[in-house]
Amino acid sequence: MGCRERAAKHDLLRTVLIEGECAPDPRGTLPGRGAYVHPALVCIDTAVRRRAFPRALRAEGPLDTAALRRYVEQAQP
Repeated sequence: MGCRERAAKHDLLRTVLIEGECAPDPRGTLPGRGAYVHPALVCIDTAVRRRAFPRALRAEGPLDTAALRRYVEQAQP
């Protein structure tokens, strides 16, 4: 979604909308519409800049991506 590169589903991070916030869903079990992005800050920043999260999750206005950023920062070595 951010960099528009294709990748296998298991290489991507699913995100869902929970109360106006983009939440990471690494197991892929949370209910609702999901959007997939590479688990890299560059891809997340690109998706935010392009306003891809609200469009992909069919939500209004800008979404809070703080939880998603924290998850990716902790997962990177």
